[in-house]
Amino acid sequence: MMPSEFLAWSVDAAFVMVMIAIALAFYRIAMGPSLADRVVALDMMTVSIVAFCGLFAISSGFEAFLDVAIVVALIGFLATVALARFAERAVLRGKERDEL
Repeated sequence: MMPSEFLAWSVDAAFVMVMIAIALAFYRIAMGPSLADRVVALDMMTVSIVAFCGLFAISSGFEAFLDVAIVVALIGFLATVALARFAERAVLRGKERDEL
């Protein structure tokens, strides 16, 4: 097996695994039972999409997708932080209601 054939096979296998990870994360976001599960699933989906962009950049040779991956990673990080703050505030509001 030539190194280029092995790389092509590895990238194809990685595409399949990343798509399965995205599907599972989407299922957890939709079904979720708690907000924390949904936040973690959103973060997992963001990481999977970044991996997909990196794999696509490798397979196509189009390096602009690495820039897309960086932007998606930054937006995903900000979304995760914002949702974590929202969840923290919701918990604190629940404690305030219990004290009344």
